[in-house]
Amino acid sequence: MHLIRVFTNIIGVVTIALISIVSILALICLCRSVYFQLWIKRRGYQRLSYFNGPWLTRITLILVAFWWGIGEVIRLTFLNGEGRFTSDQAWQVNLCKFYIISNLGFAEPGLFLLLAFLLSAALQKQELGTLNRKWNRKTIRAVFILCSPSLVWEACVVFVISSDDDKASKFAKYWYSASTVHNGNVTCTYPLLSSIFLGAFYIILTIYVMIVGGQMLSLVINKGLRRRIYMLIFATVILLPRATLLGFSVLPWPGEIAHESLVFVSFLVLMLAAMLGIMILVYFPVADTFAIGDQEHIEMQATRDIIL
Repeated sequence: MHLIRVFTNIIGVVTIALISIVSILALICLCRSVYFQLWIKRRGYQRLSYFNGPWLTRITLILVAFWWGIGEVIRLTFLNGEGRFTSDQAWQVNLCKFYIISNLGFAEPGLFLLLAFLLSAALQKQELGTLNRKWNRKTIRAVFILCSPSLVWEACVVFVISSDDDKASKFAKYWYSASTVHNGNVTCTYPLLSSIFLGAFYIILTIYVMIVGGQMLSLVINKGLRRRIYMLIFATVILLPRATLLGFSVLPWPGEIAHESLVFVSFLVLMLAAMLGIMILVYFPVADTFAIGDQEHIEMQATRDIIL
């Protein structure tokens, strides 16, 4: 039991450290996106506004990433128990249910839907795409609408289907239970119904991203941009093993080393996919446009010097 406790503590500390790194990266991207939008307006570089057209969608993406990180922290067994974040088992059970609904029902699907829309925006015509002021609002609204079935499904799994929890067998609980008691502490689990639904969502998302990515690859000549598209497709494809690992996590006893290892590896896969998406669709576009703006400023200054 002592070895298991040490192992969960190590995983908890590493998870919090990794989420802190992702949060710092997201905060940097958030500041750069806002600063760049103000920079364009202040200097009057209207020609660069196209590259930062989806700035509001990027900010929403970063805020959803923050929300996802908070959920990943509160589910940790490391924070439960006497003298920890919460010692009341009823609260721990409710936090696990909240995590399933919040992260699996909204944060994860919303995060990668926003990434998919940002990727597909490059294929749209300027008057219909990111130059259109309504594009950001329509995209954000569409993400919330598309996430609603997942949100409702997860709520039904943890509240409606699990209402007869006391009468169900241990095998039946694998399908809908969001938590279990292990060594006196509550451990958050992943209902098999939730994992199956998440896997189906990721299959549809992967097909969509591969289609959009294939269309972009046929139009892009630049090797650097092609490499980014390949990385985005890779980031989406690895989400399928994430759902598979969550499905297999019902096999070992919750709270044991095997269960914690499966959950931790699935978290690493999700974190890698999220970091790749944020870097490629938020950080790099802003950095590239800053470089274009600086070059344009230099050329304008040189032209002015020649005239004078």
